[in-house]
Amino acid sequence: MTLSILNGVRVLAVEQYGAGPFGTQFLSDLGAEVIKIENPIEGGDVSRSVGPHFNPALPATTESYFFHSFNRNKRSLTLNLADPRGRDIFQRLARTADAVASNLRGDVPQRIGITYPALAPFNPRIVCAHLTGYGRDNERANWPGYDYLMQAEAGYFQLTGDPSGPPSRMGLSIVDLMTGSVLSLALVSALLEARRTGRGRDVDVSLFDLAIYNLNYIAHWQLNAGVNTVRLPRSAHPSLTPCQTYRTADGWIYLMCNKEKFWPLLCERVGHPEWGDDPRFRRFPDRLANRDTITELLDGALSKRTTAEWLAEFAGVIPGAPILDVAQALDNPFVKDRGGIETVTAEGGQTVKLMASPIRSSEAHAPSRPAPVLGQDTSSLLGEIGIDADEVASLRSEGVI
Repeated sequence: MTLSILNGVRVLAVEQYGAGPFGTQFLSDLGAEVIKIENPIEGGDVSRSVGPHFNPALPATTESYFFHSFNRNKRSLTLNLADPRGRDIFQRLARTADAVASNLRGDVPQRIGITYPALAPFNPRIVCAHLTGYGRDNERANWPGYDYLMQAEAGYFQLTGDPSGPPSRMGLSIVDLMTGSVLSLALVSALLEARRTGRGRDVDVSLFDLAIYNLNYIAHWQLNAGVNTVRLPRSAHPSLTPCQTYRTADGWIYLMCNKEKFWPLLCERVGHPEWGDDPRFRRFPDRLANRDTITELLDGALSKRTTAEWLAEFAGVIPGAPILDVAQALDNPFVKDRGGIETVTAEGGQTVKLMASPIRSSEAHAPSRPAPVLGQDTSSLLGEIGIDADEVASLRSEGVI
């Protein structure tokens, strides 16, 4: 599903793999024309070949489901930016664009000429948004950066999983996904300023900076109170209880009594209103001091009924959720009711199911387009800047496009 909020905005996306494409997909879902710049020598975005799950019935170069995850509603132009002729074409395209988005290694954007100082002579209003591993102006600028490395160095491994097990990463590439989202925010914010002032700029986000920033209140506790938060059993909140997993008759439930009013309500619903008046449990500090006792009591009470029965009992009153696997999560009727999954149809009639954009609007949505075939729009886009069919053929034969 696409919206028209960013109709008329053209973004040249020099991107690959996950983080950058995830961010620019937000823009393409909002109606921006996102032109994916891909190196023909390397076979385009490396994610076109990322498995292990493919559909060979899909059009060539779009068989990877991983690739479809990040490239809906985009166009594809093959262009070798290592070739001076490729850079010349990029500069001509930059005259027509509002922004450039990239997620290359930190020392690469300047080298291939996709920064604001390099492009301002051709378009002073252009915004250049860069997503890198560690930034572009420090001793790590030329380091390759990946999500799990950031989770390791930013403390996430010591905050995730059970304390009796080894350090663990999150199950998702959460740093990639969040940094990509912030890239889109930075780009649109700088674009608003450029339209007001007539002058663009470089804006930067990095995986490392975002990973550290996301520590948020955990970091502030350490910086200001000297508290080094660590992993707790049952994925418990470090300071609030009940806020963790509890046993039921057929599995587990997660409860979050993160306001004082929820504790006595929970006690009533599980058949023990007297716990709400027990001085050991009256306020948050009391309950934290007696977390183990509360865990034992709630395990005993909740184990008398199934998770589904308790969720029906708690619905709209006690914050709770089932512990689902991925298949169960996607099969949740509420996901269907919310339109959380959409189906796109590729050339040849093959369909791909994708997670729908979480951005909703009062206006009607247009159907989404599948991820583009490598170089799908090269000829038409080059034609827009005056490169005729003969020159296109010559450039293609020489590996420039």
